[in-house]
Amino acid sequence: MFKLFETLDRKAFTKATIALLLTILLVFIGSRNLQNFDAALIAYLVGTLFAVFGITYRYSVWLQRPPTKMYWRRSWQFLFSRNFIPYIGRSLNLFVRNILFQRFIYPRGRSRWIGHFLLATGCMIAFLVTIPLTLGWIHFTFEPGSTVTYEAHAFGYSVAKFQLNSFLAFNIFHVLPWCSVLVVIGAVMMMRRRLTNGGLIATQSFEGDWLPLVLLIAISVTGLGITYDYTFLEGKTNQFMSVTHAITVILFLVWIPFGKFFHIFQRPAQLGANIYRTEGKKRGMAVCPHTKKEYASKMHVNDLKTITEDLGFDFNLEDGRNHLDFSPEGKRSVLAKAHYKARKESGKFFG
Repeated sequence: MFKLFETLDRKAFTKATIALLLTILLVFIGSRNLQNFDAALIAYLVGTLFAVFGITYRYSVWLQRPPTKMYWRRSWQFLFSRNFIPYIGRSLNLFVRNILFQRFIYPRGRSRWIGHFLLATGCMIAFLVTIPLTLGWIHFTFEPGSTVTYEAHAFGYSVAKFQLNSFLAFNIFHVLPWCSVLVVIGAVMMMRRRLTNGGLIATQSFEGDWLPLVLLIAISVTGLGITYDYTFLEGKTNQFMSVTHAITVILFLVWIPFGKFFHIFQRPAQLGANIYRTEGKKRGMAVCPHTKKEYASKMHVNDLKTITEDLGFDFNLEDGRNHLDFSPEGKRSVLAKAHYKARKESGKFFG
């Protein structure tokens, strides 16, 4: 037990604790001191709070890694520079293209992109709906004096009104079932690929590749079961379906900080990496002394030298150059020449 506390990252633990307390505070603020909080969602709230703590802790640890820390610092530095407008425009474009529409997957295959897009879209919309509901930020009531007009409230303020049995009401109350359908289709497409692709069959693991899909399908199917129950079965299986759905959702929330879904929160950082590459090209490219070809930006090479020096690695060569000044091809050539020289001086090329 004590060893566990010894291995905790204190900086990350502090940030995670602050994030947890802020979330709890926002629950009280958003629900008007729990006045608009649905007590039936308490289990989901506990799972969400655990996810907030775990995600913040792991993200903080990830940002402390020297390469990630350098990318992070540089990205914000360039974003809030005199090129703010073009960089923010580029970031928004990439966000829509690669985060919302998942277009970075398309070059790997159209069917793979469709499955990934359906999966991502269903999950993102579901998060946007369920998190505010779970935290008590959104709730619905009848308009005073009416039994046919519904009011949507956000942070206690009325933001929209709609008629029951209207097209809008139907889609608002069924947005999660629609998300479930998208997720199930996308997950099945991903499963089919993992059952038929030889390369994936040879390298995949249950925890890293199958468990995420199984969890998402379980959440979606049990969610659809709740909708089916109150639509066609008059709530006869509500207790079973609700408890089963709650278990799958809470397992998912608890597992997020430790499993593959953590990359959901890492992906937006790619926007900063794109700004870094763009700024690097503007500042000039490094030329490999061996191949005489450009291979990376000078800024990237210099930052890499700084990181390796901070980590205690010395890549300086006897002739005054640095091993990091060489491209991958150049490094292989330098290494081969070093091996050749050592074997030649030893008098044996083999054995």
